[in-house]
Amino acid sequence: MDGPVRQMSAEELSARIGTKLGTSEWFEINQGMIDAFADLTQDHYFIHVDPQRAAASTPFGGTIAHGFLTLSMLAPMAYQACPVVEGSKTNVNYGFNRLRFVAPVPSGSRIRGHFTLKSFDVQVKRRWQAVYQVEVEIEGQPKPALVADWVGAGFF
Repeated sequence: MDGPVRQMSAEELSARIGTKLGTSEWFEINQGMIDAFADLTQDHYFIHVDPQRAAASTPFGGTIAHGFLTLSMLAPMAYQACPVVEGSKTNVNYGFNRLRFVAPVPSGSRIRGHFTLKSFDVQVKRRWQAVYQVEVEIEGQPKPALVADWVGAGFF
């Protein structure tokens, strides 16, 4: 996916504070992705990359995704669920006010993101900032993989 699926004016987005902006499609987190992420980040801890050992010696029943892999999936999820502010020249990830990894994501699971607009401000003439309340659902599981307040900014 190349970018956000829709646009809204700053005024329209301001009117949506406190409402759900959208839900992404499901993304499968398979062992190949987990292994590639382990190689990229040099985090080869056995709970991520050794299915037999993870099944035998953890309560997870097999390997689980890195929390940071799940977190990194917020970008494509947001492209699907969150509008871009009309007239923005660029948008940037500004960080997190709050982030918790609530439940592990077993290899082979599907996840999707739910995005609610917590705040939106045009801060100076050429800049805006938004805070998105994000929950990443694991298909069929009672607890989410993660919850976060994600801060994004853009420039007009």
